[in-house]
This record gives sequence, C-alpha cells and structure tokens, in this order.
Amino acid sequence: MGPQILFRVAQSRSTYVFLGTSLAYGLFIPRSGQLRSDDGHSDVRWPRTRALVTERNAQSDARNGISPIERKDNDIPPPGYTKLSPTVKEEEGAALLPKDDDSAAWASFTNRFATAKDSVSSIEWSSIGDSITGFILPDWARELPGYITKLQREMSMAPGSLADEIWREAHDVDINPEITWDASVRVGKALGREEKAFRRKRKEYTTAALANYLGLKEGEVHPDDVPTIAMCGSGGGLRALVAGAGSYLSAQEAGLFDCVTYTAGVSGSCWLQTLYNSSLGGRRHDKLVEHLKNRIGVHIAFPLTALSLLNTAPTNKFLLSGFVEKLKGNPTANFGLVDIYGLMLAARLLVPRGELGVEDRDLKISNQRAYVDRGFNPMPIYTAVRHEIPIEEEKTEKERIEGGASESTKERAKQEAWFQWFEFTPYELWCEEIEAGIPTWSIGRQFMNGRNVLRDDGLAIPEMRVPLMMGMWGSAFCATLSHYYKEIRPVVKSLAIFGGVDELIEERNDDLIKVHPIEPSSIPNFALGMRDRLPSTSPESIFKSSHLQLMDAGMSNNLPIYPLLRPGRDVDILIAFDASADIKTENWLSVVDGYARQRGIKGWPIGAGWPKADAAEDATVKDLDAAEAVSPQEAAVKIADAREEQRETNNRTQQAVKNEKRPNSTDSDLGYCTVWVGTTEERTSSEEPPHSKRVDSDFELMAPNAGIAVIYFPFLPNAKVNGVDPNTSEFMSTWNFIYTPEEIDQVVSLARANFDEGKEQTRKTVRAVYERKKAKRLAKEEADRIQRWRRQLRDHGDHFR
Repeated sequence: MGPQILFRVAQSRSTYVFLGTSLAYGLFIPRSGQLRSDDGHSDVRWPRTRALVTERNAQSDARNGISPIERKDNDIPPPGYTKLSPTVKEEEGAALLPKDDDSAAWASFTNRFATAKDSVSSIEWSSIGDSITGFILPDWARELPGYITKLQREMSMAPGSLADEIWREAHDVDINPEITWDASVRVGKALGREEKAFRRKRKEYTTAALANYLGLKEGEVHPDDVPTIAMCGSGGGLRALVAGAGSYLSAQEAGLFDCVTYTAGVSGSCWLQTLYNSSLGGRRHDKLVEHLKNRIGVHIAFPLTALSLLNTAPTNKFLLSGFVEKLKGNPTANFGLVDIYGLMLAARLLVPRGELGVEDRDLKISNQRAYVDRGFNPMPIYTAVRHEIPIEEEKTEKERIEGGASESTKERAKQEAWFQWFEFTPYELWCEEIEAGIPTWSIGRQFMNGRNVLRDDGLAIPEMRVPLMMGMWGSAFCATLSHYYKEIRPVVKSLAIFGGVDELIEERNDDLIKVHPIEPSSIPNFALGMRDRLPSTSPESIFKSSHLQLMDAGMSNNLPIYPLLRPGRDVDILIAFDASADIKTENWLSVVDGYARQRGIKGWPIGAGWPKADAAEDATVKDLDAAEAVSPQEAAVKIADAREEQRETNNRTQQAVKNEKRPNSTDSDLGYCTVWVGTTEERTSSEEPPHSKRVDSDFELMAPNAGIAVIYFPFLPNAKVNGVDPNTSEFMSTWNFIYTPEEIDQVVSLARANFDEGKEQTRKTVRAVYERKKAKRLAKEEADRIQRWRRQLRDHGDHFR
C-alpha cells in the first residue's frame, strides 16, 4: 500500500477521516491513531496515523522549546520505577479503603447539573418586566439553561458522550502511560534520586550563568563556589501572580534567574510557576505577562465564558478530563467548591488566546520534568498544607473504648491544631513532617501499606490534573475565618465602623483560627496503613484517613520558605518577593525563626523581617522558646500563638507611630530590598543567638561563619510608578479576579521598579557569597595539601636532614 494522506474534518466532537478512497466517521483519538465508531464497539487503527501524530508532537515540541532528547519515551517509567503487572491488585489492608463503587460519586456529581438547570429554568421570565429582569439577573442568565443542558448531556457517561470518551482515554496507555507504572511510598529524610540528578545538571548550567551574571570568565568559576540560590513568591491571588511575573521578569532580564536552582510558590505564585513551565509561558516571563493580558480581563466565574469553554472542543475535554477521572477513578472523592474553583482558574489561565491550541502536556506536573531534567530551568516547588486537629490524641481512655469524643475533647483538639506542609515538584509529592512521599505521576491513585492500589482492571488512574491542583494551591477561601479576615482587613479599614468590628473579631480570634467555612480539596492518603514505618510524631489521623484534605499554604506562612530549608537542598541565598496583603503586620519572614530552631537548621538569620519596634528582642526570644517542643506539631502550635501575639504588638506599635506622625523613614520600615545573613556558629551557652542585623557591608556576607543570606523584596508603593499602591488600589485585593491590560502593566511596572531599586545590592550579595564559598574551598584545598605533605614527610622522612 503506497503512501496515504490523512484528512480530518471535525464535526462536533466526531471526525470524518478520509484515507485514500476510504471514509470513516467517529471519535478520532490522535495519540493512539484510533477512530472509535459512534456505537463505541469497534476501533480502527489507521495506517500512517501514528507517524502523523509523531510529526505533530515534534512540531509542538519545537514551538515549546523541548528538544527531542528532553522528550521521554511515554512507555518507559522514570528511572528507578517499574511497570505494573496487569493482573496485580493490592489486597492487604483493603478494609480501610473505600469500596470501589463509583456510581454514588458520579450520580451526586451529575445530579448537580439538573439542580442548577432547574433552578434557572423555573423562573417565568415573561411575568417579570424587562427592566426588573435586567436588574435582578443580567441578560446572559437566560442562556444558562441551554449551556447547562448541553453540559449535562456530555457528562452523562452515555455511550459517545464526552465523559465516556474521557473515561475510555483514561485507560489508554498511549495517552496516559503512567497508568501502567508501579508506585510505592518513599520513606526517609534524603532528597529523591531524581532531584539529586537534577541538582548535578543544574549546577553545570548555573556555573556558566553565574559567570555571566557577575561578569567573570566562565573558566575561572569553580562549580563548588557557585551558591545555591532559591527564589520564592508569596501568596495573594492574582496580585501575587501578576506582581511575581514582573519581579521574575526583571530577574530573568538581569541574568539572575538563570542562576536560580529552585523556585517555590504559595497560592498565586504557584499559578505563576505553572504557567512558566507550560506551553503558554514557554519559560519566558515576558511571554507569560502577555498571556495574562489576554486572559484575565474577564472574571474567572463569568458563566457564559466558562460554560462556553466547557461545552466547546477542544477546551471541553482539556478542562474536564481531570474531573471525570477523579470522580470515576476515586469513588469517595468529594467534588466541591475548590474543584469548581480550579476548573474556573484553568479556563482562564491554561487556555490560550483564541481558545484553540490547548496542550495536553500542560495538564500534568510530572511533564515539567522535560524542562528541568537537563538542568536548563529551576525546579519548581508548589505548596499546600493540611490542617491537623488531633481529636484522637486528645481522647480519654473511656472515649477511645466507646469510640466517641466529648465537646471538651474536641475543644482541646482545636487548641492543639497545626498545619502540615506538603510540597509538589515534577518528581514527588512530599511531606517533610512524616518523612514520606510518592512520585508525582501517581498522585490521585489510592495507596495502602506503602503500595499503590489498582483498579479491578489492573491499571491505575491517570495522574491528578493541574486544574484540580491549581484550585487546591490557591484555595484561600478555605482559610479559617481568622485568615480570611486578615486578607480583607486592609480593604475595610476605611469604613467608619471598622474600629468596633476589628475589636470584636480580634477578641474571637482564638475561635476563628480553628473554623474553616469551606471544605478543602482532597487527594487519596498515601500514608494509609504505614504506622510502623513513619515517625512516631506523626498524627494518628494520618494512618486512618482515606483522604488528605489540602489547602492554600498561605494559612501557615504566605512565603514558601520551609520547603527551601529542607535538608539536602543546601540553599545559600534565598530571594523572597513578598506581595502579601498587609506585609508589615504578618511579618512572614520572622515566623521562620521558630521553625528553623525546631528543625535544627543552621544559618537562618534570626530576626529577619519587619522590625518589631521596642519589643523586638522579647518577641524573638518568645518565638525561639516556642520552638523548644517535643514534637513538630507542638512547636507549630506554640509558634502560631507567638505570631498572633507579635501581630497584636505590631498593630499597637504601628498605631503609635501613626499617632506621633513620624516620617516614613523610621527604623520600623524596610526598604525596597533588604539583606540579612545568618551564622553557622555553634551555640556555646544557653543564651539565645543575637539578632541578625541588616547587612550593611559585603564583609558580613563573606565571614567564614556566615550562614544563609536572605534578600527580601516587599511589594511596596514606588514614587516612580504613579497611580498604583498595593495598600490602597482596590483592584489589587486578593479577592479580585479581573485585571485589565492597563492594570497588569501598572502592577508589572511597580514590581520592576522595586526590583531595580535593589538590583545592584542583590548582585553584590551574590558576589559576596560566591567569594566566601571560593575562599572556603581554597582554604580547604590548602589545608588538604599541607596534610598530604605532612603525611608524606612522616612516611618517607626528610631527605635534606
């Protein structure tokens, strides 16, 4: 048979395929080269279609900057992992797992469409005057029933429906190769093998980049002298996303970003990393900014736009695939507001202008390995937290026997609540507190006793999709009522009744900090049944809960510093871009003091962050004392309490400064760029180490005992950029989801102007740390040389004597 030409003509979701003189009609699956007939009973694999698909992938890779070497063979698991046996299913401990019955979860999901449609359709519009109708509900609301009806039909799981097609493809090895890969829980403190390999490759790249950034000859820079630099962005919704894009763009243009080994994000900064490591950002922050201008001028929840994307190919399958897979593959999964939120975010942020040309590769975090494996880009770290309320640990012996918990027990548990941090990278989902994690490509499948549990067909479900994760990472509305109030506090300050409301809420803060008004997102608990293999300090619930409820990490710390201090990452310089709301009051840098002490991390600059006025010494000592605890959770609780006290003190201090009408340049203020450096000296007494002061001289950074250097860029107003103030501009609220192109330009300009203020100070800091590491290496080499000489002298004697 000679060369054939394949023509495809789309008709709705189905496709006419002309091959030579043949004509077929059905659902064409590009990656497998199959044409599925509408009755769903037969598949045809057409000659040459795989070749055409390969050519399409090559063209797509060329557009996205992926070399042929970077693309992994989809059928081969990552190094160190094996393929599943098609007949294996984990049975041990299955009693703790939910029953494998997806009908209830799916029925609950699809019924919501009918409820939503009926609630809108039941309104008799003809009986309401046009002017009143327009006031009560806009004109576009009349179109909702049609959209919902269509979406309901596509999600019905009927043969030929969109949901049916998605679920069929979820079992397609060509599309989702990870469903045949065997996954187990990795236990231990060390970094994973893949991250270690990335660090070696990235060091080669950052060595050349550092030489360029500092104006040195590449041959003069020894790899051991190159500092490990981490860059992180704060939470803050679209404000953090847009401001972070401006800051990172400036760092990229200055040559600094190429020197970075890790990036880390909370909330909106997680979205920033997602877009950067996608076909939309293309590893270029200028391209990312243009994408934002094209996409976030419409509210993420505007019904017609969102429903149109969910009803129209190719965006419908692109956006909904993760939700179908979650509900069909995870029978007890809860489909809640956070999932809807993630869907809306993805519809705005993961779809290109024109809403065509969506890339399936952007839907899986593990695909970002293609961008980091060879060291060409920093490794992104995404974060979420779990709010642990230890009811089991607080139960009396009688309550354990009877199986209940009294109100007093529940109250004690609330008082001891704390947050556990989880990090997502292209390689692993990891929790440092329980010292365990799983491969990223296995997120979404169930685990028992450290092994993945397969479905009845012997396959796993595909990796959890990015839209679901975006909702989880940025689910600030799942915050406790206390955290929610902190975000909106700056917005309502101008209200006449603010004083009374503020006082009332502050009095109830201890109660509000335990209450979540909206249920968080959830993933299957990979630690289920691992009581004997995890640290004894792990909470009891981690061994019993079928799912982990994860939410916005900004509820614990709005700067993702904790993962960057993880042993083995050995960060020398940490650059933080803080676009948090009310940054002076929260003082997120200072919260790290207790964490570093409790974890035994050397080199963290104690006292970094916004000065605490006259109470600075006492407050820091309290933070450090709080960390003296027998367990991570006890320390976390005490640190949180100390932070609340500190916040109240800062509020009083700032009010006093305001009343005295002091100038803005008081000692309680920080500039656009501030540097601190810690010390690695061992403590020789019970006295607390002195505060790390702001670095005024490079010699402080070059001291042999100098520790981690922190470079802090708070998002502050700048006289060089008129018309925008993070504290007063209403569109910069965390809860605003519409940014016009002009507003994006303003925010980006402000971020860039602020970076320019500290650009040279940052370069000098990097140079000083480089010189310190170089001096230490040379000193060690000299000491080793002398040692070798002495050993040789001892073994062979002095020939000149």
